[in-house]
Amino acid sequence: MSQWLAERAGALLERRTTRRGLLARTTLAGSALVVAPSLYVLRPVTAYAAICNCGGQPCNCGSACCDGYTEFCCSMTGLNACPPGSFGGGWWKADGSPYCDGPRYYVDCHSTCTCGGSCAGGSAFCGESCDPVTCGCANGNCGLRKTGCVSFRYGQCNQHIGCSGRIVCRTASCEPPWLTDRCTTTPATDNATALHTAACVDRSVVGLAGAPDGKGYWIAQSDGGVFAYGSAGFQGSAGSLKLGKRRQIVAMAPDLATGGYWLGAGDGGIFAFNAPFSGSLGDVVLNKPVVGMAAASDGSGYWLVASDGGVFAFGVPFWGSTGAIALNHPIVAMAATPDSGGYWLAAADGGLFAFGNAVFHGSLAGETALAAPIVDMVPTPDGGGYWLLGADGGVFAFGNAPLHGGMSGLAGPVAAMAVLPGATGYWLLGRDGIVHQFGDAAHYGDLRPPS
Repeated sequence: MSQWLAERAGALLERRTTRRGLLARTTLAGSALVVAPSLYVLRPVTAYAAICNCGGQPCNCGSACCDGYTEFCCSMTGLNACPPGSFGGGWWKADGSPYCDGPRYYVDCHSTCTCGGSCAGGSAFCGESCDPVTCGCANGNCGLRKTGCVSFRYGQCNQHIGCSGRIVCRTASCEPPWLTDRCTTTPATDNATALHTAACVDRSVVGLAGAPDGKGYWIAQSDGGVFAYGSAGFQGSAGSLKLGKRRQIVAMAPDLATGGYWLGAGDGGIFAFNAPFSGSLGDVVLNKPVVGMAAASDGSGYWLVASDGGVFAFGVPFWGSTGAIALNHPIVAMAATPDSGGYWLAAADGGLFAFGNAVFHGSLAGETALAAPIVDMVPTPDGGGYWLLGADGGVFAFGNAPLHGGMSGLAGPVAAMAVLPGATGYWLLGRDGIVHQFGDAAHYGDLRPPS
């Protein structure tokens, strides 16, 4: 009788959700029958509620902490990224999410085991003594979902890390994870999470720009927030605006003439701060979203590039595009030559396209099996070379660009790069908001969570 009840209840439960944590229908229903048989059989409650302990904290079973899912990282740290000490272990998508024009992608961030790279007994998860997280409501708040309670891994991301800790938190984005981290395209779907969100999910780092004197930098967030460090002066931000899903900031470019900057949005909108506004695409329906921008060295204008390689010029000459070419991989970044007589476009596979007087110094397309996609490119001050930045922190130098080091395999995914005026060093911006310096570049501050 108990077995029949367990299977029957599990089948009903499965129709309500498809994801782990509430996925194992007979295990969960069976546990309810064993732990709280009278409550589960005689009262109209779910199996989860019958055995609900809310991470060992005294929360009402209707609290967010008790719904079986893990909290969003941004609710814990302020940024929509895996926090320090964790890594993306796998992803799933939810179709029909109202927050994206297409699927919404979720990534589980697993804690990094502290006892070396292997798990005892061939297990995929390290034991509690080696796992730095503890199970409970995020930030001790019953109104937030759990953290550190689930040992489950989808496994499409960072497969070089064989031993995982429990899930710390999760991120959400309209951008496929294989374009921002070491992830495969092997699909997993859970449409039951399509409505899961948090107000802070729109807050991720997207841009890093160096101050003209090389003694500071700006960090831009997708919600329009701007943070200034060192000699980089704060000129304003779009952080107080409700940008909406199509107007999230995707790029930043400094105005070397004024010390100001521009923010570029996915819909082609431009926000200028102590920098001249030369036009935008905010009222144009684009085939593909804008993913990058570059500015003329004299501040006279700027270019925007979409993921299909379409280039849009404002106050500056148009030198060509790949908009009419069927690309193998999307464009992810662009950079202008020092005299604004040309520009380069970089694709996710390391492909490079040069226009105008921009010189082709080499690429990674078809030559190297990348561990992670390319996410940014920066030219040398004289245009005699450039760097390509991988999502894993790998730096690839071409032409006269000197290599000062990288982060590949040392930390979480990165988002952007900025270079010193003399090319004697550079900064890499992690998606966790932490700035890493190389060569002569000095550290002036970042968005790392308080210890």
